Amino acid sequence: MDSLLDFEECIKDSPEFRLTLDQFEADVSSLETHLDKVMKLCGKMVEAGQAYNSANKLFLSSLAELLSYQKKETVVMSCLNQFQQGLQEMLSFHTMLLDQTQRAIVQQLSSLCSQFLPQLVDTRKEFVRIGEDLETAAAKNAQVSRHKAADAERASHLLLATRKCYQHFALDYCLQLNTFKTQQKMDVLNSVFSFVHAQFTFFHQGFDLLRDLEPSMKTLGAQLSQLSADCATKRKELENRHLLVQQRDASGEPMVNSCPSNGAVIQGYLFKRSRRKSKTWKRCWFTIRDHQLIYKKSHKEDAAVLFEDLRLCAVKPADHMDRRFCFELLSVQKCCVLQADSEQLKQAWLSALQGSIDLAYRERSDAQLTQPKDPPPVLSAGDASPGPPSQRPAVLAVALGGPGNQRCCDCGQEEPRWASVNLGVTVCIECSGIHRSLGVHLSKIRSLTLDSWEAEQLKLLCVLGNDVVNGIYEARCSEEGRVKPGSDSPRSEKEMWIREKYVEKRFVQSSSSGGASKSYLTHDATGHMASSQNPLIAAQKVETFLVKLRMARMNEEMRDSEGVFSGTGDDETFQDIFRDFSNMASNDPEKLRRQFVRGGEEEEDEGDKNSQACAD
Repeated sequence: MDSLLDFEECIKDSPEFRLTLDQFEADVSSLETHLDKVMKLCGKMVEAGQAYNSANKLFLSSLAELLSYQKKETVVMSCLNQFQQGLQEMLSFHTMLLDQTQRAIVQQLSSLCSQFLPQLVDTRKEFVRIGEDLETAAAKNAQVSRHKAADAERASHLLLATRKCYQHFALDYCLQLNTFKTQQKMDVLNSVFSFVHAQFTFFHQGFDLLRDLEPSMKTLGAQLSQLSADCATKRKELENRHLLVQQRDASGEPMVNSCPSNGAVIQGYLFKRSRRKSKTWKRCWFTIRDHQLIYKKSHKEDAAVLFEDLRLCAVKPADHMDRRFCFELLSVQKCCVLQADSEQLKQAWLSALQGSIDLAYRERSDAQLTQPKDPPPVLSAGDASPGPPSQRPAVLAVALGGPGNQRCCDCGQEEPRWASVNLGVTVCIECSGIHRSLGVHLSKIRSLTLDSWEAEQLKLLCVLGNDVVNGIYEARCSEEGRVKPGSDSPRSEKEMWIREKYVEKRFVQSSSSGGASKSYLTHDATGHMASSQNPLIAAQKVETFLVKLRMARMNEEMRDSEGVFSGTGDDETFQDIFRDFSNMASNDPEKLRRQFVRGGEEEEDEGDKNSQACAD
């Protein structure tokens, strides 16, 4: 046991006591320094622990998000959830450890220092001051002359009082030093014991927690062994597949992707030229599905339909283009130029597009052949239509829904009941008779209420319509000073107007005529709208396209005439003849029309007789 200051030696104030007192004061000063260092380092440790807990909390949250991707594995997910909960409890245990450390070290030692050290400092100051007064009183008492009895008596009394006060302060100072030294020993040991006990509790709780997780750890260990074996097998399989694809397909050549699983006929990348004046090219992903041509500009954008119905389109190579491997799709509304990466891909797309067009017609014709046919109804004066009554108002409503189709294209009479399949316009009954006199090579008339209409014919009637056609065939009426006849005009005036309009094409804007440019329903060779092109050529292109559609219809009808399973349409000789007719329709439509005039007129005469009989 450490020695303490002797109170009797304190009264004597001997040199040995003074030496022992100095040693005590040095020990107290050193102890104060060490206590302050321990408390500061403990504070830093607690702060670091709190920062660790904050980072650990964020880490566990991120780990929980990562584990959410394993929801499909029920057993694994159950084990991981237990681990997650265990780690969360360990975090709470560590938080309690830091709190107990703070109380055990910082608070207890701070209490020790604050309770004794300030009082010791004040007492020592008074002890030193009284000691100095004692030295002064002793010196004065020694200097008094023996002949001055009164001064000697006063000096003796002052010395006695000062020594007595010094002894009281010395005893109090020694008591405080002895008490501090005794108390600090107990407080320091108690503080360290509390800290160690907090550590013991922390690790004991952690051990109990991990022991409870031991069954889950064994289960997960078995799962990891199985997953390790499966992973090695899967990795080997992926390496073999990678090597196979690399040897078979990774030749640098683009592939033609056929995906029957998702209903696509063909899909892949093509360059598409913009219809703007800049004529820029952009690489897009194209797909043929459900008789439509669909494309996506990027994976972030939705797919857009470029051509809604391939039955109304024609496809051909664009060998006149400066760029290689180009081909174009044409419809009544627009023309689009596309470019493949190679000649092989170009031919694949041409075959796929043409095959999709043929398949669309074949599926529709097969559906018609498999449907039961109703017996022809008996015609009467009250019902002259050979079709079901419920379909006739639908055909009329669709036809009159086109732009400008509510009035006759040539005289403006309201609610026309006839239409020209060739021109895509609606006309009144009087103008329809004049159109018949022109010949079917110029205008083929059908009744909107008496005749049957195909879906593509109705669609063309809606796409073209009176407004579009009149924009081409009546472009120069004001320049010519010609006034369009009205519904009340004489038949002779209407007949002259129709012949000038469709036969002579007198009012079509020529390329050399002045005035503002007009936009027509056609496309140039680059696939852009021909806003400044010759309208006469525009009209001829529209007619040429209609001839192509009639050729496609003829191909379909020839297949139908031989039955569903006939191979006539697939015969090589027939395909050669059909290809010659298609080329003629593209390059010399007038020659093709002349060859069909006689047969068309006979068909028109027969149709006129039937329609007239129905009307009568």
